[in-house]
Amino acid sequence: QVQLVESGGGLVQPGGSLRLSCATSGTIVSINVMGWYRQAPGKERELVAGIIPGGSTTYADSVKGRFTVSVDNAKNTVYLQMNSLKPEDTAVYYCNLGHRVWGQGTQVTVSS
Repeated sequence: QVQLVESGGGLVQPGGSLRLSCATSGTIVSINVMGWYRQAPGKERELVAGIIPGGSTTYADSVKGRFTVSVDNAKNTVYLQMNSLKPEDTAVYYCNLGHRVWGQGTQVTVSS
């Protein structure tokens, strides 16, 4: 059974950084399309960043230049490095595997 477990969320001041982790079990992360999504209160879930086998990445326009998605094959883990965080980045962040498996989500709050 494939499982995703996110961690690394929390409260951070504007301009700060966080790194989210998505530990994967039951499959090999490097052969899957992986994505980070977020959902803010009252808004639809949106794609933040994605990475495909081979390493090509995609980002939402709102996070380009600030967020970086990466994979550690040895740890079977996907990361989302978030820099220069803004209050509008506040949301629950979800890891997704293959457009079919979701993690439980981790809260990111950007506030002074």
